[in-house]
Amino acid sequence: MNDRHVSKRPFFIHAARVAAVATFLIGIVFVTVVVGFDVVDNHHLVAQVDLNLTERLADASRQGKLLSTTTEVDNDHDVDSAPVILWRVSGNDKVTKLTDGSPALPSTAWIHSSRSVTIDIKGQSFRLDATPVRHGWLVAGQSLGEQQHVERVLLAGELIAGPIFLVATFLGTLVIGVKASGPIEEARRRQLEFTADASHELRTPLSVIEAEVGLALSTPREAPRYRDTLERVGREGERLRRLVEDLLWLARFDSEPPPPSHEPVDLVSIAESCADRFSSFAEGKGVNLSVVEGGDVPAWISAPPEWVDRLIGVLVDNACRYAGPGGMVRIVVKGQGGKVSLAVEDSGPGIAPEERARLFDRFHRATDQGGGAGLGLAIADSVVRSTAGRWRVSDASLGGARLEVAWHRAGPRESALRKDFDHERLAR
Repeated sequence: MNDRHVSKRPFFIHAARVAAVATFLIGIVFVTVVVGFDVVDNHHLVAQVDLNLTERLADASRQGKLLSTTTEVDNDHDVDSAPVILWRVSGNDKVTKLTDGSPALPSTAWIHSSRSVTIDIKGQSFRLDATPVRHGWLVAGQSLGEQQHVERVLLAGELIAGPIFLVATFLGTLVIGVKASGPIEEARRRQLEFTADASHELRTPLSVIEAEVGLALSTPREAPRYRDTLERVGREGERLRRLVEDLLWLARFDSEPPPPSHEPVDLVSIAESCADRFSSFAEGKGVNLSVVEGGDVPAWISAPPEWVDRLIGVLVDNACRYAGPGGMVRIVVKGQGGKVSLAVEDSGPGIAPEERARLFDRFHRATDQGGGAGLGLAIADSVVRSTAGRWRVSDASLGGARLEVAWHRAGPRESALRKDFDHERLAR
């Protein structure tokens, strides 16, 4: 448990680093968008003020006369409510207030032109616009207090929402990274375990062969003893060959699983052929091996025959090993509706519920009773997954384990074509 926990720490740290980099990049984009929005918003607000000033100057210019004293027009005695204030500037830069309560306009604080400018008057920002009139200028101004207040509120909201958004982005990216990389990390972990287990399994027969050869060469022996040594070396060599073949099978499926053919296969025929092939093996162990056919439709599936034969062979081999002397192994093939199932059950000790989750893991053996390297069920699982089958592991009526695989039944047209082909082949 500790090793597994430690192995996950680098994975989590890597996911956190990726999330931090992603958050940093998103933060740059966020700041860029926010700054751009603020600039556009400020330009829009100031443009609205300039429009108000232009309209006010146009209205004042259309009056029949220009006031030379203060007036009650647009006078609400509150500069922050953003009224439009008017001044008249004579040719000698003498400023006359035309709006009651307006602040004094410094004669040097504005540019003598029709271009809008922003100036500070008594600590407040004003937007000014002017139009030439007889003997001077008519100047209109409006406080930017409301616009600045809107910008401050917007900036405060951005400063509050920004960190929250970035924290949420980091956490969300971290969760997504952990979830998305989970299968990759699990595959990496299983690959490391597979490599370690494969090295151990390969080392065992090689060590036995090396030891036997070393002992045989160290001292002279009689011919029968040399024969015994060669037989042990041969058994270990056979075990090594089977192990290498199984590893190559799994490696081929892991790298690029070959696409299964759509050839209709009679599951009953393959099961009977496999039972016939294992009959001597079962008799040698004192096991009664039988095939039972059930269901109301033919048991046809679409899969490569050699794959199905390998699958049944693995299941029967395991069942015979665990059934024990005087035990029973039964192959049950059933076609019902649109489903076809294959089950192999035995009278052995069965499979404990806590072991079923790891039953198809490579090199995993629930007990040492059956022998083997623990690759058979992994190969069977690769065949089942590649042929779109589904496992069901349960207790058998014989008292031991029941391993069942279900497939979609091959269509009637495919089955009929296959039967016609078989009849024609038999006729020849």
